[in-house]
Amino acid sequence: MWPDYRLINLFDIELPIIQAPMAGSAFSDLAVAVSEAGGLGSLACALLSVEQTRKELESIRRKTSHPINVNFFCHQQPSNDPARESIWRRRLDAYYIQLGVDANALVPTSTRAAFDDKMCDLVMEFHPEVVSFHFGLPDKNLLQRVRRAGAKIISSATSVDEACWLQDQGCDAIVAQGYEAGGHRGMFLTQEVSTQLGTMALVPQVVDAVKVPVIAAGGIADARGIAAAFALGAAGVLIGTAYMLCPEARISPLYRQALKDAKDNETAITNVFTGRPARGIVNRLMREVGPMSDVVPEFPLAAAALAPLRAKSESAGSGDFTPMWSGQAARLNRELPAAELTKQLAAETLEKLRLLGTNASPDVFAQAAALAAPWPATEDLSIPFPRTSEKRSRGPSG
Repeated sequence: MWPDYRLINLFDIELPIIQAPMAGSAFSDLAVAVSEAGGLGSLACALLSVEQTRKELESIRRKTSHPINVNFFCHQQPSNDPARESIWRRRLDAYYIQLGVDANALVPTSTRAAFDDKMCDLVMEFHPEVVSFHFGLPDKNLLQRVRRAGAKIISSATSVDEACWLQDQGCDAIVAQGYEAGGHRGMFLTQEVSTQLGTMALVPQVVDAVKVPVIAAGGIADARGIAAAFALGAAGVLIGTAYMLCPEARISPLYRQALKDAKDNETAITNVFTGRPARGIVNRLMREVGPMSDVVPEFPLAAAALAPLRAKSESAGSGDFTPMWSGQAARLNRELPAAELTKQLAAETLEKLRLLGTNASPDVFAQAAALAAPWPATEDLSIPFPRTSEKRSRGPSG
């Protein structure tokens, strides 16, 4: 039995596990596998064109009748700033020279697009059960259209203020994104990275501040993390990095190997790849230019000048200029098909929750009952905590 069924009931799913939408890595195959296993699969659309999104949604609807989440960025499109672009290009000049890349060649513009009327038309056409946003919410007209399509609406919060704002705008549930999470920070009411909260601190404060279900995200990769999220008051979890080693995740062999090799202290928050804070595996560009730089163009323009460097280095088998998004718990990853991983995470969590309950000594339940009872007015105020000698033995092995 799950400690909280609000998310399960809200999304009409079997398991309180949401596969994080990971732009560039999570497509229809991964989303379908997770949804078929009982969780909520997610299609990340931030790097897809309208036609690419349509094809992915058509594939999803052919392969599963289970609920699906479709995710969009909703950032403000930046204005052109040639002076800042020039400074950024000059900062990268040495790399262009070293790799033999023509610094005067035209570079592609960023393909990270914000949610707009054309994408909203697809929502109206395909009726995804859940639509999620990153970086706040789109304008009210678009949001009303999404709701008229019958979708539940969720978005990410990195602070209590952001969570309260999202609730006030009518979100049906809120993702509390801890500092440990991989990929872009969902922050939208502040740009101050240094004050961002970790999952353990953020989730219970958001739970206390809002009435809608809260989804914990950030550093959650196994049953221990999921059980902890429920203990903090979350109604479910959003898991990203743990799905990256699934065969359905479309990542390069270079990226896959980096995730396998990643240590606990080898990720950092950086803005050098896109212009916006995001957590990834530390590489040469992050070490030498960042991890945070004050000369990068506005999101998402920073990526354009890096594209030729990335292409050249990747062709040589190097990830020096490649964003390899990852949370802090990559060492807990398992190489399993997505459906199998989803079911294992759920089964192991239920077992973990059962053990946490059944392994507690009778004294613990007595203490809980005593603590929950009204305090006597003038009588003995002591609580019968067991002495050390009364603690349960661990058995012959100690």
